[in-house]
Formats: sequence, structure tokens, C-alpha cells
Amino acid sequence: MRYISTRGTAPALDFADALLAGLADDGGLYVPEIWPTLAPADIAALDGLPFADAVARVMAPLAAPSIGEAALRDMARAAYARFAHPATAPLVQLDRHTWLLELFHGPTLAFKDFALQLLGHLFEHVLSRRRQRATIVGATSGDTGSAAIEAMAGRAGIDIFILHPQGRVSEVQRRQMTTVDAANVHNIAVECTFDDCQDIVKALFADRVLRDEVRLAAINSINWARIAAQAAYYAIAAASLGAPARAVSFFVPTGNFGNVYAGWAARRMGVQIDRFVAASNRNDILFRFFANGDMSLAPVVPSLSPSMDIQVSSNFERLLFELAGRDGAAVAAAMAAFRSDGTLPVTPAQLAEARTLFAGHRSDDEDTLATMARVHAATGMLVDPHTATAISAAAALAPSGSPRIVLATAHPAKFPDAVERATGVRPALPPHLADLFDRPERCATLPGDVGAIAAHIRSRAGRAVAA
Repeated sequence: MRYISTRGTAPALDFADALLAGLADDGGLYVPEIWPTLAPADIAALDGLPFADAVARVMAPLAAPSIGEAALRDMARAAYARFAHPATAPLVQLDRHTWLLELFHGPTLAFKDFALQLLGHLFEHVLSRRRQRATIVGATSGDTGSAAIEAMAGRAGIDIFILHPQGRVSEVQRRQMTTVDAANVHNIAVECTFDDCQDIVKALFADRVLRDEVRLAAINSINWARIAAQAAYYAIAAASLGAPARAVSFFVPTGNFGNVYAGWAARRMGVQIDRFVAASNRNDILFRFFANGDMSLAPVVPSLSPSMDIQVSSNFERLLFELAGRDGAAVAAAMAAFRSDGTLPVTPAQLAEARTLFAGHRSDDEDTLATMARVHAATGMLVDPHTATAISAAAALAPSGSPRIVLATAHPAKFPDAVERATGVRPALPPHLADLFDRPERCATLPGDVGAIAAHIRSRAGRAVAA
């Protein structure tokens, strides 16, 4: 399996090199050169496998020959042994036609744990084999950072720097990052928005000198391995509800388009999926695109679902590459226009093709609170404000026929203020995080300046080893 850039000029890499590179040299994102296909019998068989073994089965054709299925299985078993639920990602029926896929039973209580716990093992496996170090840099709107830090803390050969927008993540999210006491973990609160943090990370990777000097590696969903790991839970959930004999539809809270794109990747590999609905909050660039073809920049507005407070959906570039007939030059031109003009040029034919599989839905804070209250009143369940946007979408845009799977992307205790406001019930943190608010925090605060952040990274990368 080889991986090519969505912008067409970077050299093709194998899975291990794409894992370490993250972003392609030409600024594009890596995708499979040729998509592998899972046979219908292999998809059906996922339902009878332990979760970790099923993940390895789905990922094996994407990682071959760099990493074999047996090694993937060992790493997946170690990664998911830390999850609190025996089913790892249980499906819980919400109503007659709707199931919640609970993706919050990992150590940091968010869906990001599914990919990042595994990536911790993948990074260590590849770096150890090559006798190399890496400096992981990522931006977070809330959940990626804590999951990445939890996965990488204390690992040999790795430093991790996580940028988060100061004052724009929940207190639980912030403390899950800043209270981790490991010498290789470096938190940076940046005086800007998440989109700005994301741009800074891309600029750091574009600096060839810095990239080579500290061996930069990416942890955001620009890293293909994240997408590959997340595609697995779509395949497993679909098989649990009868695939390939019947198809399902997924309703996905998303801002950066990475999670829902992983579902598209599973479908491209042969999983029977009817439709995807991308659920947005008031930061609605994806809703506007699927509704009327308008992918134009707008100011980021704080909301009750802060992990989706995004107006630049980086992973959409991967779908655009497919819509453009895998024409890297056309994608590069479109992304350059997006950056210069603030509007992504998409042809009517490309929009029509996207709409055959995708729809968007938008929930403002009032609708989010009402949905949380309605679910609690009807079922006694507490759901977080991100999951609520997807439940609202499922109620409004449910396709006929196929079962509806809503991705429950975070534990309600990560957003206790919003949950209590909606339901009157304040969710408690699980026992392993019960003392979170008593732990000391470690975090640097820096301006939204690439040079200042690059200098900070240079001064600290590798210091844990030197000490």
C-alpha cells in the first residue's frame, strides 16, 4: 500500500512513512494510491470478532506491508485494554430506529481515544524499529489534545507539543491536558482561535529546517493513520447491525470533517453505508456547503459544543481530491483560492456528487440544549452537547429504511455545565478523573505567532532525554 498527496507533487510513501510524515511535503494530505476492498464475507465476520481484532482486520490492508495484521492486533489489544466498557464501543438503542455508538469509554472520555491510543503504539513501534526520535505537534479544539497526550505521555523517543486556543476549551478538556505530569508533554495555550492554531501547525510543518531539525510528526487528523483507525469503528458498527445484508446511515458531530471522512473511507472500502449527515453547531461551514455549495470562511463563534468551533475543515481536502477525479493540481489550485479568497471553488458536478452521500445539519445552542433535555426526559440518558447536534440531525433528516447510527463522541462529564443547564443533572467524572480539579497544571501561554512557537519547540524538544 502506497500513499499519495492530495496536491499531487509529494513523493508516494508507505504506511509507516505516512504515519511519521503526517502532512505531505507539498502541503497536501495523504490518501491511498489505490483503495483496498473488504469482501462482503470479511465485513460480516467483523461482528464475531473481539473489538481490537476487528480493528486490526480493517486496518491490515491499509497498513500492509509496513505493519502486518498480527502486529496491528497486538497493538490494538494493548490500546483498547484501557477502555472502560467491555464492548469498547457499545451500540445503545435510543429509539426504534436509532442507535448511539458510544465512543467515549476511553481514558480521556472522547472518540479521539480510538485512534490516538493506537497511534501511541504505532509511533513507538515504528520509531523503535528505526532507532529514531520524533517531535509530535498538534492543535486541538478540545479532545484531540487530551487524547494525544494520554497516548504519548512517557513514551520513549517522543516529545509532544499540543496547541489549544486559550479560553476556548472546556475546563475539563484543558485540565486533562495540562495536569499530565510527564517530561515529554508540552502544553501551549495560544492567544487565538482553533483555526489559527491549525494554521500555525501547518506553517511549522512547512518549515523544512525545523521539520528536519526536530523530526516533526503530526497527530491531528491530517495524519492518515488517524483516519484508518477511525474507519474501523464504522465498519464494526455497520456489521453489528447487519452489514453487508443491510446498509446503515451515520449521523456525525464534526467540525474538521475527519471523523465523518473516516466513515466515507470505510464505505469506499466496501462497507454498506447509505448516507452520512455532518452535524454542525453555529459554526456551520459544512452545513452551508452541503446545503447550497457555499464553503466560505466566517468568524469562529464560541458555542456549547466547543470541539466543533471550527470554520476551516481541513479533512475536506481528502474528499475534494476524490470529487476532483484525484487531480492533485486541481486540488492545489482550489486550496490556494480558498486561502486567498476565503471561498472554496467547487463545480456544480462536484457538489451534486457530494450530495449523493452527504447532507448537513445545523444546531444552535438553543436546539442543542433542547435536544439534551428531550433525550434525558425520554430515556434518562445524559448526552454531551456535541452528540446532541447529531441526535437533532437524526430526528430532522432521517432517511427511510436504514438504521440510524449517531456517533456519541464525548462523555457528558466533559461538559458538565452544558449538561446541567439542559437537564438539571450534573454528570460526575469517572473515578480515574475524580481528582482532576485538584491536580496542578503545567502550560505555557504564547501569542499566535509561528516564530514564537517554533522557538518554544526548539528550546524543549529532546530536553527530557538530555535531562
